[in-house]
Amino acid sequence: MSHPIGSYDYIIIGAGTAGCVLANRLSEDPGVKVLLIEAGGRDWSPYLHMPAGFARPLKSKRLNWGHQSDPEPFADNRVINQPRGRVWGGSSSINRMVYTRGHALDYERWAEETGDPSWGYAHCLPYFRKAEDFPEIGDSPFHGRGGPLKVTRGNRWTPVYDAFIEAGQQAGYPRTDDLNGEHQEGFGPLDMTVGQGRRSSTATAYLHPILRRVNLTFLSRSQVCAILVNSKGRTQGIDAMTPKGERKLRVTREVILAAGAINSPLLLMLSGIGDPEILEDLNIPVISPLPGVGANLQDHPEVYIQYKCKTPQTLYGTQSGLRQASIAREWWSRGTGLGATNHFEAGGFIRSESGVRHPNLKVHVRPTAAAYDGSDLKPMHAYQAHVGPVRPESRGRVVPYSDNPMERARIQFNYLSTETDRREMRDAVKLTREIMTQPALTPFNDGELAPGPDVTSDADLDAWIRQTVQSAHHPAGTCAMGPESDPMAVVDTWGRVRGVEGLRVIDASIMPSIVSGDLTAPTIMLAEKIADGIRGRDPEPPETVPVHIAEDWETKQR
Repeated sequence: MSHPIGSYDYIIIGAGTAGCVLANRLSEDPGVKVLLIEAGGRDWSPYLHMPAGFARPLKSKRLNWGHQSDPEPFADNRVINQPRGRVWGGSSSINRMVYTRGHALDYERWAEETGDPSWGYAHCLPYFRKAEDFPEIGDSPFHGRGGPLKVTRGNRWTPVYDAFIEAGQQAGYPRTDDLNGEHQEGFGPLDMTVGQGRRSSTATAYLHPILRRVNLTFLSRSQVCAILVNSKGRTQGIDAMTPKGERKLRVTREVILAAGAINSPLLLMLSGIGDPEILEDLNIPVISPLPGVGANLQDHPEVYIQYKCKTPQTLYGTQSGLRQASIAREWWSRGTGLGATNHFEAGGFIRSESGVRHPNLKVHVRPTAAAYDGSDLKPMHAYQAHVGPVRPESRGRVVPYSDNPMERARIQFNYLSTETDRREMRDAVKLTREIMTQPALTPFNDGELAPGPDVTSDADLDAWIRQTVQSAHHPAGTCAMGPESDPMAVVDTWGRVRGVEGLRVIDASIMPSIVSGDLTAPTIMLAEKIADGIRGRDPEPPETVPVHIAEDWETKQR
């Protein structure tokens, strides 16, 4: 990795989930010079690579931007954490590694929202497959082999997983053997971005293999302070604080902003691209008036339904230092054992009521009772279901605190701000309780810990949800793509920022609406897809596959 000198054809800001993909694909062309710049450092920590160790990075101040919301007005004014990766691979290096793509109809909705049919599912599926290496599932029109991103499934080491799947069936929901396939609705095994027992981040999948490319310069521990745009609206480069001091780095073709749904809109606004009223209040000169920058913030809220376990087949028995050392040794030497899984090995997607065409609730089980970062651990054998709506109506905003680029963003999610979101979350709890008390889980169920047996009325449930709702860490939509007729659209359907030449945004922030699943897979997909467009390559041919929709969805909940 050389220190940057001169100018580059492309400058990519952020070596995260999308940025590593873009660096790989754009630098495949030996005729272009690519600079990738990242605020964080190298992904050295073993906790980044041991799937079971994800709690450590989620609370690390060194590996994580550590964003927090403003007090949330519909969640008892609580401040809610929003960890984002500040390390090679970005949030793909610190997330929970759950690999779900959302539903096929999410992408049909994108095509409708953007007015661009190339965002329909048939056009996106080939890029999911291109990115993926998932040999164990066998030949499938839904999955790929030989791609950069390793995907696998756990061995469901505790019987709680299979009991949970069976409980879903006993409650009247279908079983599905592929939550990313034809049948998303129902209960089945979860996929994870893990290969040979180690996390497959976009750093390990896309970046590490290309670090020796002579046309790629990678500068880490360097924070971009501003995107430089001339008086004619043409992007000139970036201003960055590097280990060798402040540098102005020039670009001849494009700057590509891939800093994520929090930092991408923040950097646009600090550069004078955004809502004029916000920029003028901060004394930032307006270069391009785009009111949608930082608006349309979406996320998946969730709560944890927790149960005491009758048997010791949970993660609580791994808490001692000796047991953890044994797990670490096995993982380090063989890539197997309890260190080699994220422990999210079973889940489901269901509909909250009749009239909902495709699943709007997610339910994932985990054999412990604790927050993602390991806090609030219940001191007993226990298991929990993570539940919440996957297409919430609530919208928030990201804005700068000041014109200081070293200051964090101000974030307001407005979780549960609509009656629909409150009802769907309440329904999620009720339906999950029904599933968790089916006969299949009787051998394990030793009583509900949370919300607790006394929380029964709608008012009690609403109060408990306000007190406990958390983020699933899926921020999206803050630089939404859309048609030119949409005044809130920030980018076109190829990520090009409106009103500024030579500037794109390519990350989860450009999603017009959040998908019904985790965001790692769709973010990689959109980076793969737009990279082909930037290079002028023919797109992958569309692939039409069957997609199951419940025949009686208009009249039945299940």
